[in-house]
Amino acid sequence: MPGQRQLHLGTTIHGAGATKYGWRQPGLAPDASISLAHYTEVARKAEAAKLDFVFIVDSPYITPDSAPHFLNRFEPLTVLSALATVTSRIGLVATATSSYTEPFTLARQFASLDLLSGGRAGWNVVTTGLEGAAQNYGRDKHFDHAERYRRAAEHLEVVQGLWDSWEDDAFVYDKATGVFFEKSKLHTLNHKGEFFAVKGPLNIRRSAQGQPVIFQAGGSDAGRDLAARTAHGIFAGLETLEETQEFYADIKRRAASYGRAGNEPLVMPGIAPIIGSTDAEAERIYRELSELVTLEDAVVQLGRPFAYYDFSKHDLDAPFPELGDIGANAYRSHSDRIKRIAREQGLTLRETALRFATPRGSFVGSPEKIADIAQHWFEHGAADGFILGVGVAESLDVFLEHVVPILQKRGLFRTEYDETTLRGHLGVPFAENRYAARHALAAE
Repeated sequence: MPGQRQLHLGTTIHGAGATKYGWRQPGLAPDASISLAHYTEVARKAEAAKLDFVFIVDSPYITPDSAPHFLNRFEPLTVLSALATVTSRIGLVATATSSYTEPFTLARQFASLDLLSGGRAGWNVVTTGLEGAAQNYGRDKHFDHAERYRRAAEHLEVVQGLWDSWEDDAFVYDKATGVFFEKSKLHTLNHKGEFFAVKGPLNIRRSAQGQPVIFQAGGSDAGRDLAARTAHGIFAGLETLEETQEFYADIKRRAASYGRAGNEPLVMPGIAPIIGSTDAEAERIYRELSELVTLEDAVVQLGRPFAYYDFSKHDLDAPFPELGDIGANAYRSHSDRIKRIAREQGLTLRETALRFATPRGSFVGSPEKIADIAQHWFEHGAADGFILGVGVAESLDVFLEHVVPILQKRGLFRTEYDETTLRGHLGVPFAENRYAARHALAAE
């Protein structure tokens, strides 16, 4: 019905799967992570279902124990640039680290994707939780957590400043007079801060949406604060309704304290739905998926958010070990959550490893049940939308073919695209050029 608030939906493209066992599933090519055909197929299916965007995750460090998808995958901006040529409406969102990139280079890359796609680009700003990444970029030691977030805030400030180098009507292309652009509408940033000194201007114009959309995924206090101040959308990695409601309320409260109006930022929990024709079949699929996980793999996987800490040195049947500050400079919100749940539930190390290697989550059931849960979260202060992960190889297809139509029938999701840009899909306003806005204000 007109004016009804609607869900936002995006999906990751994980290729061979983001778990140690994902690539073993029937129906999934083990080399999917480096198959343009696979990425194209997923993007086109998501666009046909009218999803807001596809999303490519990334990290700059691997070990031999990393999940198969992480070991051998495309760089996000490269593959999204290819997808821009085979899609026309769906948003294209890439993860890129603020810890190990230069603002000028990153600003140019995302501005290029934004122009190539007609205003469909988004940047998921991350600070990199893997300490080993430092040695891939000439550093002996990873930035500490607080410094990473100060750096991220300044990095984003510089990038957005560079994206405003050109006013929207700067290029006049007047062959008769020989005027290619109006010099008064080109602006030099001249930024000098704690971490970066960037003169500018950027050598590429703005897009149909003004600037790419900003996403953030940090769950720590510093991450939540950065997201509440700067992001248009937030990816939340939580399992239960109660946890996600707390996160949602906290983000909206922080955003309001910064004077942000409307519903920004959008909170979009990540989910990996397990869907069967009936609830019982979905439970069977989950059990079969869990059986693919070995205890050895589960223990290794548990170490990742703790900077690949070696849990094998501990007694598996003893209580989850006291780790002190281990994990504080890695994926802090995730490692803190694991510690808290293990402590509150009295889990052994064995139980903790298996619990987090095969998290059941809330989204297990028939298409009708999945739609019911999504609607409940949406209507009860837990989500503005969802990021779809891959629980099993066929789950995205089932969600798009069977769950999305239910949500559309209920008026909770679009049946056609009304806009052409990612900002338009998400209800985020066009990014006015800061210099043009000042001119307009001065003229009033």
